[in-house]
Amino acid sequence: MQQRKLGRDGPSVGAIGLGCMSFAGAYGKISEAEAHRTLEAAIDLGVTHLDTAALYGGGVSESYIGSFIKDHPNRFTIATKAGIITKPERRFDNTEAYLRESLEGSLKRLGVEHVELFYIHRRQQDIPIEDVMETMVKLKQEGKIGGIGLSEIAPYTLRRAAAVHPVMAVQNEYSLWTRLPELGLLQACAELGTTFVSFSSVGRGVFSNRMPDVPALPDSDFRTSNPRFAEPNYALNKAIISKFNEYANSQGMSPATLANAWVLHQGDHVIAIPGTRTPDHLAENAAAADVVLTDTQIAEIDRLLPVGFAYGDRYSDGQSVGPERYC
Repeated sequence: MQQRKLGRDGPSVGAIGLGCMSFAGAYGKISEAEAHRTLEAAIDLGVTHLDTAALYGGGVSESYIGSFIKDHPNRFTIATKAGIITKPERRFDNTEAYLRESLEGSLKRLGVEHVELFYIHRRQQDIPIEDVMETMVKLKQEGKIGGIGLSEIAPYTLRRAAAVHPVMAVQNEYSLWTRLPELGLLQACAELGTTFVSFSSVGRGVFSNRMPDVPALPDSDFRTSNPRFAEPNYALNKAIISKFNEYANSQGMSPATLANAWVLHQGDHVIAIPGTRTPDHLAENAAAADVVLTDTQIAEIDRLLPVGFAYGDRYSDGQSVGPERYC
């Protein structure tokens, strides 16, 4: 597995990591045993970076990871996140008291005393990012976290945060159908020595030979309320993406492999954390780290999936509360 660094001075991890929101049932039910089989496969494939959050299943994802690493210590570089509260109403909390409380809960569920990377999952806009960074610096000085991360932020927030302390990673959605980070965030990360972590790099499953059958999805599935999976958008998206998927197969790889390889091609400071519940899908994702795309392949991908091709917003009105907007 190709290795890339988290931040300028952080650990090296596999260029393809594993997003563990899927362990919490966001895309269908999964048992602890199934999650463990996927984590076993990660070890075999050289996938060394796990990304989770206190939010995922109310701690279920972290607990599944914790029960696995108890018998497999020191095999993964783990990142977790805090800052989103869902009940009774969705809101964001970046206060020191809450971040500490959330981190302590995450450490307990994971069964560790330290995580290598700790993200602000969403910004609380009425607290200056400089104040939030001071809290994160304290947690680092106390040895509870190795590096500071920010999620779903704009370049201006990264610059303000980095003026207080280096930011190890920024995690935003980025894929062939969500290219907003190209409007400054990828560039700011490269300039500041911050790793850009791409989530949903396979477009929540559309870059696949078995594209999601939305009517068959359970109501709990995130995609059932997402505009890009609602009609008529989804039919229009499928017609375009199917040509990319066919092209991937013609190049001897799965659509997921090619989609992830395209993400990694965007810079040496970029890693991807596609989520999955199965070892087979994980293997397709991991294979991207060994792919070197040619200029011809990049040109064909650009032809098949030009910037802005996707029909529908990436989030619904409710889902879009929290991420920072920028141009």
